[in-house]
Amino acid sequence: MIVLLVFAVLAGAGTALSPCVLPVLPALLSAGGLGGRRRPLGVVIGLSVTFAVTIIGISKVVDGVGLGADPLRAIAVVVLLGFGGALVFPKLASRLEEPLASLSRLGPKTRGDGFASGLVVGAALGFVYTPCAGPILAAVISVGAATGRSVAVAIAYTIGSAAVLFALMLGGHKVFDRVRRAGGGAMLQRVLGVIMIVTALAIVSNVDVTFDQWVAQNIADVNITHGLEASATVTKRLQDVTGHKAKFVATSAQNGTTAADPAAAEAYPDLGTAPPFTNTEQWFNTPGDRPLTLAGLRGRVVLVDFWTYTCINCIRTLPYLEAWDAKYRAAGLTIVGVETPEFAFEHVASNVAGAISQFGIHYPVVQDNDYGTWNAYGNEYWPADYLIDASGQVRYVSFGEGDYDKTEAAIRALLTAAGHTTPVSMAVPKNVVVPSAETTPETYLGTERAMGWIDGEPRGGTQTYTAPDGSLALNDFAFGGTWTIASQPATAVSNATIDAEFQAKHVYLVLSSAGGKPRPIQVLLDGKPISAADAGADVHGGIATVTGQRLYTLVSLPSDQQHRLTLRLAPGITGYAFTFG
Repeated sequence: MIVLLVFAVLAGAGTALSPCVLPVLPALLSAGGLGGRRRPLGVVIGLSVTFAVTIIGISKVVDGVGLGADPLRAIAVVVLLGFGGALVFPKLASRLEEPLASLSRLGPKTRGDGFASGLVVGAALGFVYTPCAGPILAAVISVGAATGRSVAVAIAYTIGSAAVLFALMLGGHKVFDRVRRAGGGAMLQRVLGVIMIVTALAIVSNVDVTFDQWVAQNIADVNITHGLEASATVTKRLQDVTGHKAKFVATSAQNGTTAADPAAAEAYPDLGTAPPFTNTEQWFNTPGDRPLTLAGLRGRVVLVDFWTYTCINCIRTLPYLEAWDAKYRAAGLTIVGVETPEFAFEHVASNVAGAISQFGIHYPVVQDNDYGTWNAYGNEYWPADYLIDASGQVRYVSFGEGDYDKTEAAIRALLTAAGHTTPVSMAVPKNVVVPSAETTPETYLGTERAMGWIDGEPRGGTQTYTAPDGSLALNDFAFGGTWTIASQPATAVSNATIDAEFQAKHVYLVLSSAGGKPRPIQVLLDGKPISAADAGADVHGGIATVTGQRLYTLVSLPSDQQHRLTLRLAPGITGYAFTFG
């Protein structure tokens, strides 16, 4: 553990010197450059406390309720605008400083520019600095920072970062002192105030996010802590702390067992003891919605299915899972769907309950919001299936869609080996959708995982795009109108459109509407309102009405075809990801 703490301190120090800090560094230097000698210390302590608390706990709470990071960034904007305005406009400063008068004993006698006000500005900037945290910290947070060991790593990381930032601010403070002694104090104050205001505006328009993305895409080997974070020693220590290890690989019967030969359980190797359901939240479809345990399921064959309710690949597996549940539950099979979210709104229990009802899922489902069970299995895919025998050993693993006959063969083999009576006939899934090999690949509307968007789209922040006049190449996407784009979602602001040239039978889009208010999307195919024959299940009269946060079916063609899709979205509609089938 001591080795990992040392690495965490070094990684934190490296983070403070990385390009990630550049968008907020001017504001940090400005905040610490004026006032008394304790001001830089106040800024660093405020930033460090906010940074540490956020990465340990607050960020998890915010994600859990589906708010994302925007509220935290909004706090930073308000504080920066207030203090920047106070520096530019002295009369405003007098009004802002009155509430801080009682705190003046904590800093120099000059009101509002000492330790206390430095704490406030630093605390606000800590919310913006938090995304700079590197893989060492992210790996610890991914399984929850509830343990003392995780908290220790987070604090060590913060100390390393704070030490470098404090040194930078002390240097800046000395330079600014020289300017003040030369008679430029008033002008310097206004300049630094303007810097803080500009920083606030940059945060509002996501300039800091865009800058980080540009650096990552255009400057090779820019992460100066990468070698440290990726080292074998750190990886080993992280695995000790988080328990996230690649424990299982995809397997099949060693001797070519098929659905016609279900009894050969020995064909499936023993891959190790199945991890328990770890750090989960709400359970559904169990007696009294009480948690299940693998120990309590001993004697039964258990299929653990990792999924999330807006993943089209997961949705296409549901007919098979439901058919197996109906066919083999009485024969000794228990399916547990582990709903591990991809998007923030998928953390919300009511949304998951709605999806379970919509898809007609009858087997148990549990929310894995903090990736506790996901990490325990070392899982990396949606969907992923882990088949566990009656003694609690993992015997078969399948990632992604397909291999349904092999999975059912393994189910039947393990049931028979456990002494259960297996039905003679195979399960018959209903409403199966088989994607074409030529189908347009999925893409996201946010900056994080976007692919196929023309001219470098999408860009972070509020942007206005010009819709394409001519044709698009196959698998090209284009925005039109004004959008506010974040790492995952993109929200329509005005005259918002999306054009896409796709190859598929079905087109799906994950959508939500601000406040749950019904908002329309007009769907056009090849420039004309989509016909009833080609419209998806969520489109009526050429319009899809968006309310809840879920996957919407926009196009359902009789066969796999190539077309131009145009969507016209009302303001307030948020899109996340396109998928095709």
